[in-house]
Amino acid sequence: MEKLIDFNYIWKTLPSILAHLPVTVSIAVGSMALGIIIGLFAALARMYKVPVVGRLAAVYVSFVRGTPLLVQIYLIFYGIPKVIYFFQTEYGWFQGFDANVMAPELFALLSFSFNLGAYLSETIRSAILSVDRGQFEAASAIGMSQTQTMVKIILPQALTTALPNLGNTFISTIKDTSLVFVIGVVDIMGQAKIIGARGLAYFEVYIAVAAIYWILCIVIEKVLARVEKRIRIYERSVVS
Repeated sequence: MEKLIDFNYIWKTLPSILAHLPVTVSIAVGSMALGIIIGLFAALARMYKVPVVGRLAAVYVSFVRGTPLLVQIYLIFYGIPKVIYFFQTEYGWFQGFDANVMAPELFALLSFSFNLGAYLSETIRSAILSVDRGQFEAASAIGMSQTQTMVKIILPQALTTALPNLGNTFISTIKDTSLVFVIGVVDIMGQAKIIGARGLAYFEVYIAVAAIYWILCIVIEKVLARVEKRIRIYERSVVS
């Protein structure tokens, strides 16, 4: 009688899938860090209505929010080499650089950073706007520049407000990395597909990879909850 689920096969494939966990985590962490930087600049450009840049930032956010992540991955994966080749042939730029040898992991990192930057810009912008305007005025009254006010007073408070959304975005990014296999990146989902194709046991390997994603997201949630709790305790101690 055929088994519905071969648990022995699941246990046997887990080590091979887990070996690619660093790829998944590194793409998520790296793109989150770059996304925060991109999002911060996009948010500030829109808030302060920087000429041209502010408008470009608005178009960028609209484009990312209006197109699927998978399409953005393909656009960057196929578009960057083509753009580089165009500038090489037309203007002589980037001579000696072969975009075709770029690692697919780099394209995945750029794709996710491009995507996250738009969404995080909205998170950061709303967090900054939630800070009491009186603090801007108080900082200006004691002679602080706009940059000093933003870096030393506003952004630390905005970070606290944005932390839950940043955590949710990071967890979503961990799960979204399952798309990177379409451009040849072998993460835990990619390895699961490879193993499933070899043994024709897709159900078992997908159970294994689902369990890995689930446990990983639970761990991240616990860590973020503790970080947020410590920040709240620190805030209360400072206020008191």
